[in-house]
Parts: sequence; structure tokens; C-alpha cells
Amino acid sequence: MKKVIVSTLLTLMLLTAVVFAQSTVASYLFTNVKIFDGKSSKLIGGKKVLVVGNKIARIAPKIDVNKTTKVIDGKGAVLMPGLIDAHTHLMVVKPFDQAIYTYEPTYIASLATEGARRMLMRGFTTARDAGGPVMGLKRAIDEGIVPGPRIFPSNAFISQTGGHGDFDPAMTYLSSYFAGQMDKAYLFGWTYTADGVPEVRKAVREVLRSGASQVKVMGSGSITGAHDPLDVVEYTPEEMKAIVQEAQKWGTYVMVHAYSDKAVRMAVEAGVKSIEHGLMASPETLKLMKKKGVWLSTQCLNYSKNVEDFNVPMPANVAAKFNEAKKSAERVYGLAKKYGLKLAWGTDTFGSLEVQATESDEFTARKKYFTDLEILKQATSLNGELLALSGKRSPYPDGKLGVIEEGAYADMLIVDGNPMKDVSLLAKPEKHLRLIMKDGKVYKNTLAEH
Repeated sequence: MKKVIVSTLLTLMLLTAVVFAQSTVASYLFTNVKIFDGKSSKLIGGKKVLVVGNKIARIAPKIDVNKTTKVIDGKGAVLMPGLIDAHTHLMVVKPFDQAIYTYEPTYIASLATEGARRMLMRGFTTARDAGGPVMGLKRAIDEGIVPGPRIFPSNAFISQTGGHGDFDPAMTYLSSYFAGQMDKAYLFGWTYTADGVPEVRKAVREVLRSGASQVKVMGSGSITGAHDPLDVVEYTPEEMKAIVQEAQKWGTYVMVHAYSDKAVRMAVEAGVKSIEHGLMASPETLKLMKKKGVWLSTQCLNYSKNVEDFNVPMPANVAAKFNEAKKSAERVYGLAKKYGLKLAWGTDTFGSLEVQATESDEFTARKKYFTDLEILKQATSLNGELLALSGKRSPYPDGKLGVIEEGAYADMLIVDGNPMKDVSLLAKPEKHLRLIMKDGKVYKNTLAEH
């Protein structure tokens, strides 16, 4: 009888311990900080920030906490939201043709895992992945197995035959319609090549079934594409409208790769909400984007360079397309600012871990066109607003991103210096980022070292 009683008591004690452990939520109190909340034009002083679990619980001048709360003294530095990259490719850690056709998928996944860790350590707590088989990496990050940013996945690209998502440069795989061959790009979840309204509808449904938070479509020729000249308009208005309709049924939106004015305008008229690149858009098309509330998700770093500035040799045809796009870039940036378009902050860094490492240099490149505060808002609250277009398809629906406010996710940085006056501080994260928190967990804290 005594053995039964002892056994029962031990069981109850263990159950109590488990329940207590589950109910105990880690909390942090940030003190002695100046706050950039993602939206304001001035730093906010005299307030503390309490984090409970993975959310910002309270912001106030005085906050009482218990002994289990860890107090972090910001030493007068700036507390700001974690950074968001609105256009990146976490899985493209080698050039597209190599990532898909040359290397083992496990090797690419291994490189991408390290790339995700490095991205987080650059202060990017969220990334909108603009195409690639990223769901496995996202799952591992969300489960806390490996460190990395939150990921808003597009998953497989949707492309017409011969479009930017038709990747095989050597034509190794002929069309399944005519030769019955299976392209590795389709087999491993990189792309869906779809033509005609019924096919594009099915492709969107497949992408959304895979867990995509938004749909990525190739709508024009590209600079690095295997087959498509830059001036090509990809998809018809009917196909693009069908793609948009299918995304809308799921309560989300379409982002379209488009360079030429005709491609950008067709996408906007079809109901697309985010234009990726858009470097050749006319003033009339940019005004239409403003009228319809369409986002311009473009990149300044790449087009601040010359062909010879890149570390890898650029084939002559690619160099020609790059130079053609660059001619229009500065004009579009200026007009976008003049017309007051919604501007996302993104980099389109891909091809190697070394190229991805230049992600933070986008802050410096944008200073030629925008103020420090404008850039800072683009990379935080404005990108957070863009990501919210995913609606119920958002993988993180319980809090806001890109802001410091009560109820928002606890994705925060402490910066040594004032990025509102010099945003290029963020281009040197290893030096100026004193603390990195994502989802209420601290990944870097050097404040105690000084």
C-alpha cells in the first residue's frame, strides 16, 4: 500500500512540475533605451519594454516585474524592430542552374541552413522568400531546431514555358508534353511551368496547397534567365488575371517579377499587389501603381554597381541586359519617391553565401535616393505592412511585424548609434548590433561586454 501511495505522490509531483514548466513564460525587461518604433520620426525616450513569451507585452515609463524577469540595460542605445527583407531567395545559395541541376538537394539545404543563420545574425528577423523550395528550412526554424528568420514562403515559381522560371540552360529536359521528361526544377519544387488559363489556375492551387503565403509569378524577361530576353512580356492578361483570382480566393496576393513597362502595367491591371524590380516602368504606369496601392519591391544595391564590380564573370548577353536595366533604375527610384509609391525594402541577394552576405549593404546603397528615416521605415514597418497582405495565409498571424508596440512579435534589435540619422550603421551588423532578439529569444547580446 505504501508503495502505491509513494508512486502516486511521485506521479502527481512530476505532473505538477510539467504543468508549472509549461505555464512559466520567459520574460525580459528592456531599460535605458531610446525606442524607434518603426513608424515615428523621433526616438521615444523614458520608456521600458516588457517582453513576455514571444510578444511585446507592455511599453511604459514604469513596469513592475518579478524576480524571474531578466532585465537588459540598453545603456542608452536604440531599440528598434527586427529588419525585414522583402525579396530574397534563401535556397538559391548557388546560381539557379547549379542549385537545381548540379548539386545534391541536401548540399543546397545545408548551405541554406547556414545562410539563414547568418541572415538572422545580420539583424534580419523576417524574410519574404521570393521563390524556391524553402518549406523544410522554414519548418526547422519555426520548430527552433536551427536559427534563422521568420519566412514568408512563395515556394515554387510560376512561369510560362521559356519564361524566367524555365531554368534548364542546356535544354537537358524537353517539355513533358512532347518528350515525357520530368524537369528537376519541377521534381524538387523549384518551379511550375504552366501555360494557358486552366494550367495557371492549377499551378496557383498547387503552390498554395504547399503552404505558400503569397504567389510568385514570372511576368517578364529577366537579366539572369536561361531563355528569356529582357523585353519579353510573359503571360497574357487573361492568364495573369486568372492567377490573381486564384490567390484572392485564398485571401492572399500575387507578387510578379517584371522589368518592362508593358509587363508591369499588365500585372497591375490584372490586380497584382507587388511588383518585383519594375525598373522600366513608365511614369504613367508608376502613377497607376500609386492609384491602385500597388507596392514597388525593388533593389538599389545591385544597380549601384557596374558589370565589372561583380565578383563573378558575367556572360556578354547577361551584361547587356544588366546595363539596359541599370539605365532605367535611377529614373524609377526618383519617380517612385516623387509619386509616393509604397516602397518595399528588399535585396534579391542570391547565388552564394558570399553574395547573400552583401544584404546589409542595401542600406548604404539606398542613401543615394532616400533619407535615413525613409529607409529605416521601409525595412521595418512598411515591409511589415506588405507582409500583412497575406492575410490568413500568413504563417505568423498572431502579432504585428516591423514595429515596437504592445502585442507585436518580440523581434527587436539594439543598435549602437542612431540609425535614424545614419542608417548605414546597419550595414555593419557585426559592429553595431549589440542585441538580436527574435520571437522573444535572444540570439546575440554584447551589452555586457562594455
